[in-house]
Amino acid sequence: MRTFADVQPREGKTCLILLGNIFLILVAFYLIKPVREGWLAVTDIGELTKLEIKAYSAFAQSLILFAILPVYARLAAKWPRRDLMLRVGGSFALLLVAFWLTQPGFILGNVPAFGIFFYLFVGIFSVTLVAQFWAFSTDVYGPERGARLFPIVAIGAALGSTVGSWIGEKLVKLPSIAAFDLILVALVPLGLALMLASWTDRRGTYGDPSTWTSDRWEEAASPSDQGPFKLILKHRYLTATAAMIMVFTWVVTSGDNILFSIVQQNFAEEYAHLLNNPVEFDLAMKEATTAFYSDLYFWINLFTLLLQAFVVSRILSFGGMKALLYATPFISLATYASMVFMPILGLIKVLKVAENSSNYSIHNTARQMLWLPTTKQMLYQAKPTIDTLFVRLGDGLAALTILVGTRVFSLGNTGFIVINILLVIVWITISRYLQREHGRWTRSAANPEPRFTGAQN
Repeated sequence: MRTFADVQPREGKTCLILLGNIFLILVAFYLIKPVREGWLAVTDIGELTKLEIKAYSAFAQSLILFAILPVYARLAAKWPRRDLMLRVGGSFALLLVAFWLTQPGFILGNVPAFGIFFYLFVGIFSVTLVAQFWAFSTDVYGPERGARLFPIVAIGAALGSTVGSWIGEKLVKLPSIAAFDLILVALVPLGLALMLASWTDRRGTYGDPSTWTSDRWEEAASPSDQGPFKLILKHRYLTATAAMIMVFTWVVTSGDNILFSIVQQNFAEEYAHLLNNPVEFDLAMKEATTAFYSDLYFWINLFTLLLQAFVVSRILSFGGMKALLYATPFISLATYASMVFMPILGLIKVLKVAENSSNYSIHNTARQMLWLPTTKQMLYQAKPTIDTLFVRLGDGLAALTILVGTRVFSLGNTGFIVINILLVIVWITISRYLQREHGRWTRSAANPEPRFTGAQN
């Protein structure tokens, strides 16, 4: 395991259990994600297009999260961390069963509202369970071990997204499994993930729990219920983290929208000779776009896995937290600058692979490590809020940018690219502040649990 990170004696088993935990959570998500798209395809809401429904859902998710996150914080201040994870995960499992029962053409026919509800649910499902997992992992490890072991734990996320997509693709081809049955299939990895979380809570880092671990069995996950929003505003470090997550998501989502526009423009020019035959033109555009994105996602998933397995821990060893925080925004800056000065689709594709794969590996690890020196209260109250609400706010701002830029200012691709470049500069500025503050918080953090010495303490 030392090929991937600095794993010390007796740390490997818990590390692999946590890796398996996030792997299973991502498998479950990528099993239900295509069902979300399929359900949306047969959902009609007035005169809204499917693209508008997807764009507005980010705003709707923000409103829902704004309402439920204070409730989650109160539960975290009441329940031990194991109960919190099992009950929240169990609630999601029950909702999955409920959605399977309300699928189109089953018990209640095709009720459009359920398609929208499921679309909102899947978005909240993904960010909530992942945020809860990383809060728990940070609680288990503490600052010193988390800094060493998070790069290897995060390999599970890269594997889970790839394997989950592959399993879903294979299962829907079986005659005995309908597309909506993937909702029930997702209950298997979700249930296993909850079992692994419970196991990790019992065994601690080494399998011989010290009082540092056993005391957490009965304590509430969060020592107090100060409230997530008050907590974020109270500490500049948390405020800056929230701002960085929001701006980062804004950049990445806007970048994906810009890429889609460039791809469509290039293929429209390539197949301009078919404009007199709309059927053939639409077919050519559909096949070319599908092939482009299939190839793009393959390379993104491959490089995400390679970067997470072999590069992230080495970047951390040689450049520290500063290198992790700066890597992705500077790749993004190069990507969008090339779109302005060298708008060649092949080059843009290569750079977008670099940007997205570094986002899912290098920057994902950096975002989780920002929380290592924080308190239990911040982990279980502020972190879920920042990792869910502010991510969805970033998505909403990206949609708003497209809407206002197109309808009000009539911006083209170049205008949106310039906006993204300016946002990346803001992202780098916030990252510079976070890098300094992270060092200060790390120096003042409490000492972690003592290393294993061969005797139970």
